[in-house]
Amino acid sequence: MLRLFGILVTVLCAITAAVLTWPGFFRVERFYPVAQMVSFRGILVLAFAVAAVIALLLAVVRPIRALALSLAVVAGVAAVANGAIVVSRGGMGTDSLPAKTDAAVRIMTWNTAGPATPPDTIAKIAVAMDADIVALPETTIETGEQVAIAMRELGHRMWAHHAEDPSTEWDAGSTTLLISPDLGDYAVIESSIDGTSNTSTVPSAVAMPTSGEGPIVVAAHAVAPRPSYMQEWRDDLQWLADQCGEANVIMAGDFNATVDHMSGLGVDGRTLGLCDDAAIATGNGAIGTWSAGMPSMLGAPIDHVMTSTHWRATGSLVLRSMDDSGSDHRPLIVQLEPVD
Repeated sequence: MLRLFGILVTVLCAITAAVLTWPGFFRVERFYPVAQMVSFRGILVLAFAVAAVIALLLAVVRPIRALALSLAVVAGVAAVANGAIVVSRGGMGTDSLPAKTDAAVRIMTWNTAGPATPPDTIAKIAVAMDADIVALPETTIETGEQVAIAMRELGHRMWAHHAEDPSTEWDAGSTTLLISPDLGDYAVIESSIDGTSNTSTVPSAVAMPTSGEGPIVVAAHAVAPRPSYMQEWRDDLQWLADQCGEANVIMAGDFNATVDHMSGLGVDGRTLGLCDDAAIATGNGAIGTWSAGMPSMLGAPIDHVMTSTHWRATGSLVLRSMDDSGSDHRPLIVQLEPVD
C-alpha cells in the first residue's frame, strides 16, 4: 500500500511539474491558478531546486527513501527545464543598448503607477534613452503633457496622445502615448477613444500615422489576471494579438502577461499575432519588469515591445536602476531597425 501511495504521489507531482513547466502544451496557460504561477519562472526554478534538495535530505529516512528520491528526480528535472527556458529567453539579461543609427527607432514602455512616478523623472529617463516612442500605461494625459513639456525643455520634442476609460477608477483608466515628430503626425483612432474596439477594462491607444509612412503604434494595457477578471484578461490578449496583423505595427506597454500566456495567440510561429517579442530577441526576455520590489530574476516579464516583420530588434534594456522611482514596474527600452 505504501509503495502504491508513493507511486501515486510521484505521478501527481510529475504532472504538476510538467504543467507548470510547459503550460502551453496542456493549454492551461491562461487559466487560474496556472496563469499566475507561470508568470514567475525564476521563482519556479528556485522552488523546484529547493524541493529537490529537501527531497534528497529526506532520502536518508529509510521508509520513504524511494519516494524521496523519486520526488528529487522530478523536482530536479523541473528545475533544470525551467532554468533552460529562462536561459533561452536571455538568462541574466543585457545592460546596454547599441549605438543609435539614423534609421533606428527607440521605444520605451513604463507603467508609471499613476502619480507614483514624477513627470520630470519620466522625461529625464526618456530623454536619456533617446526614445522616439514612449508608452505610459496608467498615466493621464495631463501627466503625459507635463512629460512632453519637460522633454521639450530638454531638447527632445514629443507629441502626447491618449486613450481613457472613465469607468475605470484611478489612473489605470488612462494610457498615454508620446511620439516624436520625426516619425510624422499621428492620431489615436476613434475606436480607441470611445472604447468600441479596445482592451476591456484598462484602455490601450492605437495611433495611426496621418502623414508619412510611419508604423501603427499601439500603447497596450491589458487588465491584470485577477481571479474575477480572467475572461476579460483573455479577451484583452486576443484583442492585442488582433492588432498585430499584416500592417506595419509597433506595440508597447503593460500586457500583464508573459510570453507563456501568449501560447497559441501567435501566427506563423510569431509571439502574438504576427508580432515578435523584442526583449526575447535581444536577450532580456527573462528579466522581470514587475514587481520592481522583487529581484529582477524572480519578477515577471509582463511589459513588452512587440513588432511586426517590418522591424528588427537590435537591443533592449530593462532599467533596473529605477526601482525606487515610485512605480512598481521597471522601464523597458528597445531599439529597432527597419527591415528593408
